[in-house]
Amino acid sequence: MPPWVEVRDFGSPEWNAERARACCEALESNQILFFRQPPFVVEGCDFLTAQRSLDSAVHKNVSYRPASAAMRGFSGDPKTAAEMRRILALYSARAVECVQKLLLPYAAKLRLDYASFRGLEEAGRNLPLHKRNDLLHVDAFPSRPTRGGRILRFFTNIHPSKTRVWITTERFPELARRFAGEAGLKQVAAARARRKFGHLLHVFGLPVPDRSAYDEFMLRFHDWLKENTRFQSECAKDKIEFPPMSTWLVFTDGVPHAVLSGQYALEQTFIIPREALVTPQQAPIGVLEEIAGMQLAG
Repeated sequence: MPPWVEVRDFGSPEWNAERARACCEALESNQILFFRQPPFVVEGCDFLTAQRSLDSAVHKNVSYRPASAAMRGFSGDPKTAAEMRRILALYSARAVECVQKLLLPYAAKLRLDYASFRGLEEAGRNLPLHKRNDLLHVDAFPSRPTRGGRILRFFTNIHPSKTRVWITTERFPELARRFAGEAGLKQVAAARARRKFGHLLHVFGLPVPDRSAYDEFMLRFHDWLKENTRFQSECAKDKIEFPPMSTWLVFTDGVPHAVLSGQYALEQTFIIPREALVTPQQAPIGVLEEIAGMQLAG
């Protein structure tokens, strides 16, 4: 069975709303959408792969924030930094155009999050446990709660010759039904007083993210999976190799993944609100609310 669903005929006259919905359904069932070549022209690859001024001691990647045009994680000279920002902004804009057509049901409601350039070799990176990319995990953002929205990531491997190697395992619904109790779902769901207090701090302008019970648990589950050496060593694993200049889309909150090796990748993140999903019952929040027997996004 292929490790992904390959997208064909995108951009042709045959592409229509029915195909766009089918792509959404595939993603929401925690499959990976795959393009053998990027669905748009990716500019600046030679420039990016030549960079050595990556601030790896402080930042995991070079990040670009489309809303403010701010860039973090690059320590090169101003001229080089300006070119890096231009390339990331262009990739971000083209990824948005692509996703709005490819995943038409999301177009009116998706939220644009950060873009990134992942310029360091993943194999052998010396990172703290919870930041390691080579351990299986589901994504959750400490500073940017989604309140039940899904994390959609759009990747392109721009290395001229090397594959980007992932492993995946059972999808979120299976893992949650097996491990959510052990990882503390009931305790998180019951902590209403703390969530209300956190919300008040947020209202009064203090730097405390307004996390729902869902966001609290997803952060906990992200860390719990990485900390669980038995799970990491004994779970079933599927290896996926993304060739040079391939592009793929995946809900990284639903597909547990780890990056074993690879260098030079571009990425754009989107948040897809629950109300935009075509099969919301399959979303992690739907699965967790069924297990917990209560609402978790409020």
